[in-house]
Amino acid sequence: MTPISWGRWPRPTRRSVALVTCGALAAAGLSAVGAAMLQPQSATASSHREAPLISGQPQFDNTDVYAFVSPDHPDTTTIVANWLPFQEPAGGPNFFPFAGDARYSFHVDSDGDAQDDLLYRYTFKDHRKNENTFLHNTGVVESLDDPDLNFTQTYDIELLRLEHGKAVSSHQLAKHLPTAPANVGKASMPDYQKLRDQAVHEIPGGLKTFAGQADDPFFLDLRVFDLLYGGDLSEVGNDTLRGYNVNTIALQVPNAYLRESEAQPVIGIYSTTERQNAEGHWTQVSRLGMPLVNEVVNPVKDKDKFNASSPENDGDFLKNVTEPELPKLIEAIYKIKAPAEPRQDLVSVFLTGIKDVNQPPGGTPSEMLRLNTAVKPTGEPKRLGVLDSDNAGFPNGRRLTDDVLDIALQVVEGELVGSKNDLGDAVDANDKEFGHSFPYVALPASGSDTRAAAGADTKSATGLTGGASGLTGSWSGSTVLAAGGAGALLVAGLGAFWLRSRRRTASRSWLG
Repeated sequence: MTPISWGRWPRPTRRSVALVTCGALAAAGLSAVGAAMLQPQSATASSHREAPLISGQPQFDNTDVYAFVSPDHPDTTTIVANWLPFQEPAGGPNFFPFAGDARYSFHVDSDGDAQDDLLYRYTFKDHRKNENTFLHNTGVVESLDDPDLNFTQTYDIELLRLEHGKAVSSHQLAKHLPTAPANVGKASMPDYQKLRDQAVHEIPGGLKTFAGQADDPFFLDLRVFDLLYGGDLSEVGNDTLRGYNVNTIALQVPNAYLRESEAQPVIGIYSTTERQNAEGHWTQVSRLGMPLVNEVVNPVKDKDKFNASSPENDGDFLKNVTEPELPKLIEAIYKIKAPAEPRQDLVSVFLTGIKDVNQPPGGTPSEMLRLNTAVKPTGEPKRLGVLDSDNAGFPNGRRLTDDVLDIALQVVEGELVGSKNDLGDAVDANDKEFGHSFPYVALPASGSDTRAAAGADTKSATGLTGGASGLTGSWSGSTVLAAGGAGALLVAGLGAFWLRSRRRTASRSWLG
C-alpha cells in the first residue's frame, strides 16, 4: 500500500499511547468507562452514554450518524443522526423531547478540504396545550395536530453556506414543522405509523425532512460490563440496544446540492450538537462522524479537545490512528499477531477515504463519514459493505444495515494487509426491519410493549476456537483491567467476540 502524503501533518513517532484503535470505531453504541473528567463549558463526548458529563445531558448526546445514497431515490443522499440514547419506551410522563436550547447540525464538506461547505441546522421549540395536567396526551391521538396531544414540538431548519470556515449566506429552509411524538402506547396512539407518516415533510428544492422518535438502529452486543460477558463468556450474541428508542433527525437532499460536481462526487459528513449557556453563547458539546472515535480511539487527554475541534485540525490526533493500542493488547492476551505500524490501512479507512472508492482527489485527512454519491445503491446490500465487495456500504458512508462493528474488528486485525479473519460479535442485524422509504428508520417501540431485550436468549460462547491461537487459553481479569479505561474494557470484551469461519464467495477487495 502506498504511504499517504501528510503535507502539514506530522509523521507519527513510535511510542505507546493510551487509546484503542479504529477496530472499535464502528461500534457507535458501545459505552466506554474511564472517560475524561469534563470541565464546565468544555466540549463533551458523543455516542451512547460514554462520558461522565454527556451521560447527564442525553438530549445533547449524538449517538450515531449514517449517510447513504437513498435506495429508492438514488439521485438523493439521506443523512440520519440520532440523539438521546437508551430511551425506555414507557418512560413518561415527560418522555424524550429534543432540547430547546440546542442546535443540532449536519455538516457537509463538498470538496475534501476538511472545511464545511454546507451546514443544515435544526432548532426545536416546545408547545403545551394544557399546563394543568401531567399527561403527555389527554386522549387518543390520531394526528399531529390532535387537540388531545398535549405536548408537541416544532422545528426550524436553516441552511448556511460557508467559505474557509466562515458563513457567507443563510437561508431558512423550513419553519414550525411538527415532530413525531413519543410512542406513548397503543391505547394513546393506536396507529403510530400514521403519525410517523405525517411527520415526514417535503420542503422546497426536492428535500425531505423528519424529526421524532425511532427505534435505535444500531445493533451490537456491548455487555462487557457484567464482569466481561458474565465472567464465563455466557452472555454473548445479544443485541443490547434491542427495545430502546432514540430521537432521530433525517434529511434527504439531492446529490447535486451536496457534491462539488459530477466529476468530484465524494462528500464528507459529520454532525454536531451545540448548547446555549445562560449568557446566550453557543458551545459545541458533541461531534460525531465515523463511529466511536472519541470514545475508544482518543485517550482521555484528547477527548475534550476533539469534541471542541473541527475536522481541519484532526492532524492533532493522527498518532491515535497510526499507532493503535488495541492490536497490541489482543496480541498480548490472545496471541493474535498485531499488524505492523504505522497503520496506513486504518488511515485510508477512517481519515482519507479509500482510493477509487470514496477518496476525494487531493483531500485533507480528517475524521468524517465519506460518501461517494456516484456509487448506486444495491438491491441486496451486504452487511460487511466494502469488505465484502459491496461498495455502496461502510466505510463508503454508512447504511442502517451495515454491520460496522464486525467490519472494523476485522480491519483492525489486518484484513486489508493480508491477515484474513472473521471477527464479530454474533449480532448481525437489527431486531426490527428498516423501512424502504424515507426516513428508513424503524418505528419506535411502544410504551405499552414489554421491552424486547428483556427476554432475549443468551448464547454460549463456550469453546471458542476459531482460526487464531490463544483464544481458548486462560486470561487474567487483572491483566485486562490494568490496561486502563474504556480501551481495557473493550479489549476484555473482545474475548467474547466469535471467531466465525464464514466462507465468502465474493471477492474481499476494498477496491471493488
